[in-house]
Amino acid sequence: MRNLEKYKGVIPAFYACYDKNGNISPEGVQSLTKYFIKKGVKGVYVNGSSGECIYQSVEDRKIVLENVMKANDGSLTVIAHVACNNTKDSMELARHAESLGVDAIAAIPPIYFRLPEYSIAEYWNDISSAAPNTDFVIYNIPQLAGVALTLNLYKEMRKNPRVIGVKNSSMPIQDIQQFKQESGDDYIIFNGPDEQFIGGRVIGAEGGIGGTYGVMPELFLKMDELIKNGEMEKAKEIQYDANAIIYKMCSGHGNLYAIIKGILKINEGLDLGGVRKPLANLADSDMKIVEEAAKMIREAIKKYVG
Repeated sequence: MRNLEKYKGVIPAFYACYDKNGNISPEGVQSLTKYFIKKGVKGVYVNGSSGECIYQSVEDRKIVLENVMKANDGSLTVIAHVACNNTKDSMELARHAESLGVDAIAAIPPIYFRLPEYSIAEYWNDISSAAPNTDFVIYNIPQLAGVALTLNLYKEMRKNPRVIGVKNSSMPIQDIQQFKQESGDDYIIFNGPDEQFIGGRVIGAEGGIGGTYGVMPELFLKMDELIKNGEMEKAKEIQYDANAIIYKMCSGHGNLYAIIKGILKINEGLDLGGVRKPLANLADSDMKIVEEAAKMIREAIKKYVG
């Protein structure tokens, strides 16, 4: 069996960090990395959906990952999402990620054209071949990618010895159970939907990767601790409060990640810029939501963590 311990736990999805001109901010990336080290999370998932990857160039994504690795003192597991909507660029990012020494690479399936499963498997295996010494995580997010990971495709991908499991962001928790039951303890399944963190963990996920973990890591770390200790009622209470915060953050005019960056500026003093168009930045009316959500987070941390 493989040693998968470095992947088990709370792994926030890394946010895109921009300067005042909307370019990648190396300083912002390093500050956010150090913030996650200080918070004690298991690792970071870089250049995924929360990192606005589909709106960034190959060079942008290289700069982000380089600065994450520069700031990481070795305490964070680093998973780099390398998928682009073509194999060539994806392989280039995979080679680059391996050259930096990441723990794993990950990829969604190609989007837009509905490709047959054999083409998706070839795409993933081509990407993996460009990083032959690095673990590979399949990213299943059918509601955005338009393609779902089936058990047959998962079985085919497990012929690749570098495949270690699935970041499962489909909404049915049953999918986590099926993937876990299909592949056993030699593979890891990550819970994707933040709103069902404890549900996914209970049914088989050994870790979680999520886009809202980063704005309130203390709450997800506490849930993780309570789950391990079997204190499910307390974990459920925190999940309900975390979900209320998520609903609040999703209620603005601006994109969720614009709201999150506004909260991090208030609560943590992190200036990560806005979001990249066509994502919507904060409107004036959003500041009330940002302040309310920031306060909800502070109060929840005080209530459950101290």
